[in-house]
Amino acid sequence: MVGIRRATLDDLINMQQTNLMCLPENYQLKYYLYHGLSWPHLLHVAETDSGRIVGYVLAKIDEDSGKKDLPVAGHITSISVHRDYRKLGIAKRLMDICLEEMVEIYDAAHCSLNVRVSNVGAMSLYRDVLGFKVLQEEVDYYADDENAFEMRKYFKPEYEKIDAEKKSGSSKNKGKKQADAGK
Repeated sequence: MVGIRRATLDDLINMQQTNLMCLPENYQLKYYLYHGLSWPHLLHVAETDSGRIVGYVLAKIDEDSGKKDLPVAGHITSISVHRDYRKLGIAKRLMDICLEEMVEIYDAAHCSLNVRVSNVGAMSLYRDVLGFKVLQEEVDYYADDENAFEMRKYFKPEYEKIDAEKKSGSSKNKGKKQADAGK
């Protein structure tokens, strides 16, 4: 059996080890510590009955959000589940509790994440199960030059509408600038 609980500072080394075993993107221990000290409610681990950490989610609140009329915005920095424990719903459970705490504790309006364009399994989880939407593709986002999809889940529908209007407005302005440049 695998349970989900809030991570403690003692878990950070095991979270890092899970990351090193499962993901090509790796972080120094001080990055985990920074998250743990800054947003302790947004770090969770999946732990077996024997105490082995087999998954984690590392998230934060964007530091500029909530200032200057910007909504509070969460961000999933990293999520990983050990290969032997995949397809058991652990990643969904980790994400569900993290997203819930973003809303309840930080009053987040939305949450973003980045995912490799080749990671079909993660895309399915984020889009089809958790309700994230692709905002854009970011070219050469990862160190190996693979592109990423920037995705967002809205907790407050009014912010989805505002973002759609901004995107529509910037597309119109871009077209107008291009037309003006051709004169």
